[in-house]
Amino acid sequence: MPNVGKSTLFNALSDAGADAANFPFCTIDPNVGVVPVPDNRLDHLHELIESKKKTPASVEFVDIAGLVKGASEGKGKGNAFLSHIREVDLIVHVVRCFDDPNVIHVEGNVDPARDIRIIEDELILKDLESVEKRLSSLETQAKSGEKEDIKQFEIVKKLKEHLEQGQAARSFGAGKEMQEAFKDLFLLSQKPVLYACNVSEDELDSGNDWVETVHEIASTHDDEVVTFCAKIESEIAELDEEEKKLFLEELGIQSAGLNRLIRAAYKELGLITYFTAGPKESRAWTVAEGSSAPEAAGVIHSDFERGFIRAETVSYPVYAELKTEKAIKDAGKMRQEGKDYIVQDGDVILFRFNV
Repeated sequence: MPNVGKSTLFNALSDAGADAANFPFCTIDPNVGVVPVPDNRLDHLHELIESKKKTPASVEFVDIAGLVKGASEGKGKGNAFLSHIREVDLIVHVVRCFDDPNVIHVEGNVDPARDIRIIEDELILKDLESVEKRLSSLETQAKSGEKEDIKQFEIVKKLKEHLEQGQAARSFGAGKEMQEAFKDLFLLSQKPVLYACNVSEDELDSGNDWVETVHEIASTHDDEVVTFCAKIESEIAELDEEEKKLFLEELGIQSAGLNRLIRAAYKELGLITYFTAGPKESRAWTVAEGSSAPEAAGVIHSDFERGFIRAETVSYPVYAELKTEKAIKDAGKMRQEGKDYIVQDGDVILFRFNV
């Protein structure tokens, strides 16, 4: 919703200078920031190997304007904003969990449960539009008597009923086969959600009843929740690494909001990180959990996947302990993995391939 701290958080994360002001719809066009993913493992590998270059993985944040009740009908800047959501992989729902009479709330008071319900309802209503259009088309096709058309019609009809009951598409109990029937609808309420609770400075460590409410709501879909303070994140963003570390220690916080948000987003999306490391460059790569070695190689270049021979692999903890490639090989810790190997988070890999 408007005035919950989205753009303030975005500024802190991306240093992109998005407008942040105390009135609704301050953000008109979406702001996009590509943010490097903090990873101490990459930093350590870079130091051990003394690579000339260090390249972290990155995540793209899109800061859109706040949605209000009626957005699905075009109220506020609704239709344009909803179309921006359609293009993302994960919705980070920033929820206001602080009380401040100087910051306007469009609904008049702070109530995270109501705010979450408003946003979810708007996504569901927009999805209903898409589903009703598809259903009309499928109904005509189903009259042909083709079993597949009839089956798809019945599935989408059940989905429509599910949405009409105020239930998000992601809670629709459909198997893989059923999901195929509406995968190209790109339903908004089917996207995974990460809740980011914006609290006051003095409640960052302790939390509050509003944060507990968000946790209860998130648990119904096994969604992740991160608590942050936009004001503190803004201050942290202006510090260098050493000052940042001291500041976090004073606050009793282990990591800044960005780090926790990234980790939670990776978990929600089922992503892991593997590394390539050598004299020229140490680099972090992002792949889906469960990816095979050839699939991971393909993230670097499609030729790597097509010509894959093997992956020379060592886990980061082993590399950190033994410190050099020679020591790793002498200890017999360098593994030769084939096409069926499933890449693990923190693997350090050298791919062998035919051109």
